[in-house]
Amino acid sequence: MSGIFGVVSKKDASLDLFYGTDYHSHLGTQFAGLAVWTAEGLVRKIHDIRGSQFKAKFHEDYRGMSGNAGIGVISARDEQPITINSKFGYFALVTNGFIDNADALAKNLYKKGQSFSEVKDRQINLTELVAKLIIQGKSIVDGIEDMFSQIEGSCSLLLLNKEGIYAARDRYGYTPLVVGQRENDWAVTTESSAFSNLGFKIKKYLLPGEIIFIDKQGIKSRRKGRDINQICSFLWIYTGFPASSYEGITVEVVRERCGRFLAKDDKIKKDVVSGIPDSGTTHAIGYAMESKVPLRRPLVKYTPGFDRSYTPPSQDERDLIAKMKLIPIQEIVKGRHIVVCDDSIVRGTQLKNFTVQKLKECGAREIHLRIACPPLMFPCKFNYSTRSIHELAARKAIKAIEGKDIKDVGAYLDEDSPKYKKMVEWITKDIGATTLKYQRLKDMVKAIGLPQDKLCLYCWTGRQP
Repeated sequence: MSGIFGVVSKKDASLDLFYGTDYHSHLGTQFAGLAVWTAEGLVRKIHDIRGSQFKAKFHEDYRGMSGNAGIGVISARDEQPITINSKFGYFALVTNGFIDNADALAKNLYKKGQSFSEVKDRQINLTELVAKLIIQGKSIVDGIEDMFSQIEGSCSLLLLNKEGIYAARDRYGYTPLVVGQRENDWAVTTESSAFSNLGFKIKKYLLPGEIIFIDKQGIKSRRKGRDINQICSFLWIYTGFPASSYEGITVEVVRERCGRFLAKDDKIKKDVVSGIPDSGTTHAIGYAMESKVPLRRPLVKYTPGFDRSYTPPSQDERDLIAKMKLIPIQEIVKGRHIVVCDDSIVRGTQLKNFTVQKLKECGAREIHLRIACPPLMFPCKFNYSTRSIHELAARKAIKAIEGKDIKDVGAYLDEDSPKYKKMVEWITKDIGATTLKYQRLKDMVKAIGLPQDKLCLYCWTGRQP
């Protein structure tokens, strides 16, 4: 998942843009970029942030990008922003999402005489694809709506031109966009937590498919939103920053509720409750609050040097980060029955090799894993995440049980079925834990606090609108 931020001010907006974009650094690990409309025109900077921090790369750049309006991105895969000179004039574009039918759309554009300049390893840049789709329209707004109707997947975007910023939320609402106001200044962001220290107050949450235009005079509606909403549930469980809120619901509070649900009727001996930092920590806080068992830190994350281990694209990078970032404290672990809360089990290799194993080596008597969401069954179709069923721990278990990959996994989705229980037993044994308990789907939905039909649950159920 990427994070995008835009700001329009009657003064210089570069400092707000720098910090507002930086507050999305937990979302992407590949590239970052800024685009500002200055007195000399559109200025763009892009850096590779693999192995480095956004602030270090852009600390000098933003000082030379003075202007009243700008957009920024922390990108999960592609180099952004894209700049393009078109019949609508010169503009810059940043996006957040994933387009599942990108190859088919690109082939269609090739037939129309379009070309792509941002190609890497034979893969087109999806933000450039979105830009090329937009300029096929009769206007910018018409082009955005046409793009929405053609893509399979999701796309929220910010488009900067000489007049201001267009902001458009994905037509199904998979990814959020939030508008903030600070006196006469306006900002729009993926993560509402970017607003607080900059002095912005939430003005509105864009609706799915809604398009607005922001200039120095304020926000103007360009297209009304849709009633349908399928916002990604994983934002609250893992992806989002704890201080952010989506649809008015704060991430930290949801994670506490998830932990409380996990603790209810959990009849195991436990001396210590812990969370795998950082995203598992608040789930553990909720578990400890409900169970009245002390919350302690048997594993401490060396925060200064490491990103999230889930987001890098290669398994080797993920494993290296997972191994190096968590440091065990033997005095807390030795001889104790430990509850370990985490947001999810995706592939399971890091949990097995770099968490459970470390606790065992430090002398843990029992290790009870408590996971804040149900087993992940389907690769995400709407953002950069898992791309194959073979990456998922639950599917590995099913293949081992059945002796082959199977298409219909319905029996394994039923949390009370024998096959579900057998799948969980296989994962427990493979990881090496004493026990493993996943959150029930209905409890996760209750913890989030939105109706089930207003949430994307595709990676657990395989169902989409």
